[in-house]
Amino acid sequence: MTRAPYAADPAAPRGRQYSLGSGGSRGPRSEFQRDRDRIIHSMSFRRLRSKTQVFIAPEGDHYRTRLTHSLEVAQIGRVIARVLGLDEDLTEALCLAHDLGHPPFGHAGESALSEAMARHGGFDHNAQALRTVMHLESPYPEHDGLNLSWDLLEGLAKHNGPVIAPNWALAELDAEFPLDLGQYASLEAQIAAVADDIAYDNHDIDDGLRAGFLELDDLLTVDFLADQWRAVEKRFPNAPRDRQLRELVRDQIGLMVNDVIQHTSEQVKGIGSIAEVRDAGRQLGGFSPSLAQEERGLKKFMYERLYYHPEQIAAAERARDVVARLFAAYAQDAQLMPKDWLDRLPEHDPARSRVIADFIAGMSDSFAIESCAAIYGERPKGLTNV
Repeated sequence: MTRAPYAADPAAPRGRQYSLGSGGSRGPRSEFQRDRDRIIHSMSFRRLRSKTQVFIAPEGDHYRTRLTHSLEVAQIGRVIARVLGLDEDLTEALCLAHDLGHPPFGHAGESALSEAMARHGGFDHNAQALRTVMHLESPYPEHDGLNLSWDLLEGLAKHNGPVIAPNWALAELDAEFPLDLGQYASLEAQIAAVADDIAYDNHDIDDGLRAGFLELDDLLTVDFLADQWRAVEKRFPNAPRDRQLRELVRDQIGLMVNDVIQHTSEQVKGIGSIAEVRDAGRQLGGFSPSLAQEERGLKKFMYERLYYHPEQIAAAERARDVVARLFAAYAQDAQLMPKDWLDRLPEHDPARSRVIADFIAGMSDSFAIESCAAIYGERPKGLTNV
C-alpha cells in the first residue's frame, strides 16, 4: 500500500544520537528496519522469553511470556499499519521494544523496585525501556546504547500520549537527546500502543482459560464477550469447546483491529503530514468511543477475575519479596554483583541505587530466582501457580 502523507518517512528520519560510524550499511535496509533489527538482536529482547506476562515462572510450554506477547503485538501492529498506510517497520520496532523495560515478574517486580527506589526517584518500566535502549544495551564500540532513531525513541517515550511531568529517568534521557515530550507521538507509536491492548486483552483470556483461572461462564458475564460467543456457537455448533474458545479469542482480535482501522481512518481525514499528527492535540489512532468503553469493561473484568485472583496475588507477593531481597542484598554488599556491574557502580546515591535497579530490572524470572537462592541459601518457593 502507498505510504500515507501522515506516516513516518524512513527516508527522512529525525536522526540518531550518534553518527552511524564506520560499520557501513550492512545490507539494503531503511532506517526503521535498522531499528527493528537492532532490537531483535539485542540481549534485552532475548531475555523477554523468560519474563512474566501474566503467570509468574510458568511451568507449561504454552503460556505467553513477554517475548511471545511482544511478537503477537508486532503482528497486530503491522496489520493495522499496513492498512492505514503507515510505516510497518517503525510500527513493528515499537511493538517489539515496548516491554524491554519490564523487570522480572512483571508488575510485581516493578512494584518492588518502585518501593526500593522510592527515595531515589522511583522506577517505571516505560522509562526503563528507554534507559535500556539508550544506555544499558551497548554492543557497539563507539557509543553506549543501541543508537536507535529519534522516531523510535520518541514513540517509546510517548506511545501513551504526551509526557507533561517526566520522571527522573525520562527527564535525563530527554536532556541528552530531546524527544519533544509535550507533543503527541507518531501514528505508528499510537498504533503500537493500541496493538498492545488488543494483544493482552485477548491473549490473557486465552492463557487464563488454559490455566483454569477463567471459565466460560465467567466470560459470559461480559456482554461484549457473550455476543461474540453466541456468534461462534452459531457458526460452529459441533466444534469441540476448546476450539470454540480459541475462535472466540480470534474473533475478538478481529473485531478490535477492524474498529481501530475504521476509527483511525476517520480521525486522520484532513491530516496531511506527520507534523500535523504530532500537533493534533489529541490521540488519532485507537478504538472508537463505543469500543473503548467496552474495552474498559473487559479490562475491569480481567482485573477482578484474573489479575487479582487470590492465587495470582499470593504469587505476586512472593515475587515482590524476591526482588526486594535482591535489592537489599546488593545495596548492602555490592560485591555480590557481577564484576562488570560492580566496576560501573557509582559510589553514592541516587546514582548507585539506580544502577542496582538497572541490574535487577534486566534479570529474567529464572535468573532472579537463582540469584536469590545463591545469596540467601534457599530457593524461593511458591512462585509458580500454573
